[in-house]
Amino acid sequence: MTDPVTRAATLLKGHRQSIDRLDAILVYTLGERFKHTQAVGKLKAEHELPPSDPAREAAQIARLEDLAVQADLDPEFAKKFLNFIIAEVIQHHQKHQE
Repeated sequence: MTDPVTRAATLLKGHRQSIDRLDAILVYTLGERFKHTQAVGKLKAEHELPPSDPAREAAQIARLEDLAVQADLDPEFAKKFLNFIIAEVIQHHQKHQE
């Protein structure tokens, strides 16, 4: 039988490995997302559409809040996270407009 400290260290190591894998998934997922938002920004610039779409942004925030509740994640955190991403995307879209 292992002692409690060794057992805790083993459990901690397993959790940290899972966190590291999930962080990698998040980074690659964000990279893929931004590839698509860059393409949207170029299309908007080519067709002289505004860089921001407040109706879509509001719908996306509401959708993400619902998903957060389903995932047992704080919806306020999810909202802040998406608002941060949206602000970055709009900034990229504005650069395409220049």
